[in-house]
Amino acid sequence: MIRYRGKKKIVEKVRELDAFPKVPNEFTDSTPVGGTFTVLTFLLIVWLVYSEVTYYLDSNLVFKFVPDTNYDWKVLINIDITVAMPCSNIGADILDSTSQSVYSFGELREEDTWFELSQEQQDAFDAVKHLNSYLREEYHSIYQLMWKRGHESIRATIPERKLKPNRRPDACRLEGNLMLNKVAGNFHITAGKSLHLPRGHIHLNMLFDDTPQNFSHRIHRLSFGLPYRGIIYPLEGDEKIAKDENTLYQYFIDVVPTVIYTEFDMIKANQYSVKELERPVSHSKGSHGVPGIYFKYDFAGLKVTVYQERENLLQFMLRLFSIIGGIYILIGFINTIVLTLRKRFLSLQPTRSTKLGGVTAPPHLTSNLLLQTDDSIPLDLIRQ
Repeated sequence: MIRYRGKKKIVEKVRELDAFPKVPNEFTDSTPVGGTFTVLTFLLIVWLVYSEVTYYLDSNLVFKFVPDTNYDWKVLINIDITVAMPCSNIGADILDSTSQSVYSFGELREEDTWFELSQEQQDAFDAVKHLNSYLREEYHSIYQLMWKRGHESIRATIPERKLKPNRRPDACRLEGNLMLNKVAGNFHITAGKSLHLPRGHIHLNMLFDDTPQNFSHRIHRLSFGLPYRGIIYPLEGDEKIAKDENTLYQYFIDVVPTVIYTEFDMIKANQYSVKELERPVSHSKGSHGVPGIYFKYDFAGLKVTVYQERENLLQFMLRLFSIIGGIYILIGFINTIVLTLRKRFLSLQPTRSTKLGGVTAPPHLTSNLLLQTDDSIPLDLIRQ
């Protein structure tokens, strides 16, 4: 005797476990009101889902201060400055607290040029000057936008001069990169070339004592380390025009190391703040010093770490599903109220009735067979 052992399919077993109620189509009533609310619900859910996904992808920036213990790092300084004196009359070098040779940091390229810019060059420099000035003033209100949207620091790149003046160059452009120790130092541009000595260096400026020294200058680029979006370099796009001869310009720079953690990399950058001092040198009036341009920098003992913080994926999914379910239930509740009010309003309107033998019959009982008709014979036909 063979017994049949029937095996149900997995789909049938799962179907038997379905505990959610199903309404047959013949018991549903489609109305224009329900269709309108369905379209509105779909559009509202799509817009809310898009907003939530955009908010989730737009991470929060976190800035933290931590002690900086990496003193062995070498820091790159990027320089591009135009001074209103010929290259043969000025010299640029660096001294720091390590008392290293000035030539161990590197060497800048010197290019004879003209301090007066052409109209095209002046327009390009003014555009960067005004933009950087605006970014410095509004940084605290737009820094999130600058860091997240890929703002790159705009350099005051001067286009090539199309027509050269018919005179000798009266300015010098110093450009290049120098490798610094992570200690306090002084980068300066003064009259005369520098001469290195075992215990320091001197500038051969005694030959220019009777020569007027014009240290008017434009700073096209001055930054520390690799440039990164969101970082503002306050001195870029700056311009100083000397009103008196033998003017001394001093910039006191505080450099803050900054470590940026991205999704795939770690970037070492530097931010800085600056204070400026400008005064004419007149020994007869008690204002002593050596005319020139001095950038006195120092590194902070704290560094800033920047990283992006996103919400947990599980929390994001739960909030997304709750929004979809909440909108669906809310619109369904509103739809029910609107349909109820619509039926109540239609029930209050007067209905048509038909009299059957003197008795008023409701409209659903009236028909052509139950209506009284005029069965009288026309008299004209009898007379004929």
